[in-house]
Amino acid sequence: MTETSGSTVEPPKIDPSVSHSARIWNFWLGGKDNFAVDRQIGEQFRDLFPDIVPIARGSREFLSRAVTYLAGEVGIRQFLDVGTGLPTVDNTHDVAQRVAPESRIVYVDNDPMVLSHARALLAGTPQGVTEYVDASLHDPDRILAAARRATLDFDQPVGLILMNILGHVPDLDEARSIVRRLMAALPAGSHLVVADGTNVVDGAAFESAIAVWNASGSLPYHLRTPAEIGTYFDGLELVEPGVVSCPLWRPDPTDPTPRRPVDEFGAVGRKP
Repeated sequence: MTETSGSTVEPPKIDPSVSHSARIWNFWLGGKDNFAVDRQIGEQFRDLFPDIVPIARGSREFLSRAVTYLAGEVGIRQFLDVGTGLPTVDNTHDVAQRVAPESRIVYVDNDPMVLSHARALLAGTPQGVTEYVDASLHDPDRILAAARRATLDFDQPVGLILMNILGHVPDLDEARSIVRRLMAALPAGSHLVVADGTNVVDGAAFESAIAVWNASGSLPYHLRTPAEIGTYFDGLELVEPGVVSCPLWRPDPTDPTPRRPVDEFGAVGRKP
């Protein structure tokens, strides 16, 4: 099912008694699109692992810098953002169309609450295009077919965004396979942007908090090592500085804010 601004399909019913990762992430970012159960789990997680807030913010800032790089220095004008979650600030289309108003963005998610906020996501520039596709990460063929129908031209480079979504795939080989299948459909010059949780900075505390998360009924999440995250880029050309903690990926040299590593690593790679 493809949802666009002209769709009349009714979104699925939302169960406010069941937590969801997109809404908990929205809570950590200071958003208001969440329920009491999401705040409860989010607060419990934050009490166990206070660094989750810097991780969430560092992840969002990494996304902004990566998309700015792709739309600016690289000149990419179309983006496929899979597992987008709820709109907050500096969404992919906000950043890309700020650099190049004609940019085309297709968001992909399968959460009913995200679907209900699709119109907010679709508020892009008049020169560009912003669409929403209701599909699962586990069905790359459906994602690709729907993205083509929506707006993307796979004869031109695409920026593929996979932020904090591959950790929800239990099997690492399956996660790698999903990335390979998505990138295989994209032409040379396309770029992959990935960030996910690790356990190398404060591993024991993060592992304990993740255990609470996974027991809460939320979609389970699996921390991966930086080396494992790096395997998503096999066959691609890593953009400097490679796989690093998100706050350390090309920080703004004019920003006086101190940068410290957190347990969220990311990278950008180019398809040759």
